[in-house]
Amino acid sequence: MKKTSSLLRTLSFVLAFIGLAMVVRRILALQGLIPSFTPPGSTGGGIPAGAGAAGGEAFDAGFGRHPVLTLIHIVPGAGFMILGPLQFLPGIRARHPRFHRRSGRVFLFCGYVIGVTALVMPFVMMPIGGVNEAAGVLLFAVYFLTALSKAWWHIVHRRTTLHREWMIRAFAIGLAVATIRPIIALFFIFSRLSPQVFFGTAFWIGFVLHAIAAEVWINSTPKSLALV
Repeated sequence: MKKTSSLLRTLSFVLAFIGLAMVVRRILALQGLIPSFTPPGSTGGGIPAGAGAAGGEAFDAGFGRHPVLTLIHIVPGAGFMILGPLQFLPGIRARHPRFHRRSGRVFLFCGYVIGVTALVMPFVMMPIGGVNEAAGVLLFAVYFLTALSKAWWHIVHRRTTLHREWMIRAFAIGLAVATIRPIIALFFIFSRLSPQVFFGTAFWIGFVLHAIAAEVWINSTPKSLALV
């Protein structure tokens, strides 16, 4: 059981690194320092200068049209990816409790900003996957914010085991964006579907997989060892 928990903790570091790289890539794309990714035939959101071979926009166009909202969403995302894995390292929790508590507060704040902006973004910029993607984003944004709120509520009332469980759920859903990208890549490689068709499905798969992984992580650690 502890091996499963350790494996998931290690995987979270890998996904957090991918998520951080995604933030850096998007910032560079917004600044025009790197080209936006545009598969042939794409009609999704992107930066107009990166029109695809079939006349479609680059994938970053929607974000490029709303740079302030995008930055408000992704900059706290970087903090979330950096601090998230540290919240679950037993050594830091035991030897540096003050840092653990303060970084946890920053982590929660970053999470709330990410969650609230995720609720707004589908209404401001139509997702590439349309209604299907928007529905997945909205549902799991609500779940994400609920998990953050429960984590905060339980630690205020010194229910550390329940706090940890809800922190894991929130962290897992936040990390899903890093898993969704490889899933999208697999669709590009093995499917002839257009991005408008499979993007929504990729988001649902990623979020559901992470929700399941969170429960596996929680149940792989005995309650008596929850804070070890």
